Amino acid sequence: MYKTRNLPNTRIDVADALRGIAVAGIILYHSVEHFNIFTQEPITYSLASDQTVADVLAWLLSGKMYGIFAMLFGLSFFIMNDNQQQKGKNFSGRFAWRMCLLFMFGIINVAFYDGDILMLYACYGLLLIPISYLPSKWVWCIIALLAIQPVELYCLLTGYEIDHTRFYEVSGIINSAHEHATFWENTLTNLRYGFEVNLRFNVFSGRLTQLLCLFILGMQLGRQRLFYNEGRNLKIWHRILICSAIVVIALSFVGFGSLESWLKPIYNFIILLMIVSAIVSAWYAFEGVRRVLHHLCIFGRMSLTNYLLQSIIGCAIFCGYGLACYHHLGITYAVMIGCGMVICQYLFARYWFSSHPRGPLEGLWRKLTWI
Repeated sequence: MYKTRNLPNTRIDVADALRGIAVAGIILYHSVEHFNIFTQEPITYSLASDQTVADVLAWLLSGKMYGIFAMLFGLSFFIMNDNQQQKGKNFSGRFAWRMCLLFMFGIINVAFYDGDILMLYACYGLLLIPISYLPSKWVWCIIALLAIQPVELYCLLTGYEIDHTRFYEVSGIINSAHEHATFWENTLTNLRYGFEVNLRFNVFSGRLTQLLCLFILGMQLGRQRLFYNEGRNLKIWHRILICSAIVVIALSFVGFGSLESWLKPIYNFIILLMIVSAIVSAWYAFEGVRRVLHHLCIFGRMSLTNYLLQSIIGCAIFCGYGLACYHHLGITYAVMIGCGMVICQYLFARYWFSSHPRGPLEGLWRKLTWI
């Protein structure tokens, strides 16, 4: 059974920067996808660069930003749990209540944006409670098992095919509502089908086990204190960066073919490790990098608020009940809108933190957690 090492858990600035990068990346890729509106209508304003921008951002952001968010979620769980253990308290029941609160935030979010992740994260988060009692060697075994995409590997070896008919059907219903329904019709459709379509998408995309893997990995990195500049930690991050970069380059020249459903999520996972290790290595190695990324720390400290804000603002811009930009703007222009959203939300975060210690929803979540 794991027991605390009674080491102080000081605030990890690089984790805030990573969280800020993840949320900003989520906003940009949601803009690429017009906030989950895949229309067949002609686009009014498009550019020759649209497909290139889509391909580059898909490689860099799709599946990676949510993954970083999930990993840092596990890290936050470890820090809160370890702090309570050091006080001789059991955090399990309190964390379960905290996940119930997160699920409620997710219900609010999915009313605007059907791609909500908070409800699924709340469910995954509950699984961290029993796993947190296991010794590290067993936790690493679970991480390794989940990292090899066991569901996709099983399907590949046995020939079993998961039926995704319902996923396509529900996605079509939601997409139609985004394009043509009123605000309230869109909201009711999202509330009815949002959780289901996200769960089915996780199965479809290979994220079902990968997100849980990243939750547990974040917790385990917290146990190992790898996000602190201590001991040989930087050398470990450098090795992860070099190894992951080599694998990414090698796989970039390989056609996955019939193995795509299994290898593509693993490929995305390795790109994620490359991004995280590069940022952590640069953060501790270069003062200039820390100065630049400090702005994203501010953004990351308000990650929950920013995530809900991007759903409200983005859907008002792209959905049919709002400005209906889903059929007006091509991908390049949509990404410009996403950049504008990031800048506006960053300025709001700076303004808010000038007089408050936490973001509005972060403060509310904390108060309700300890009620």
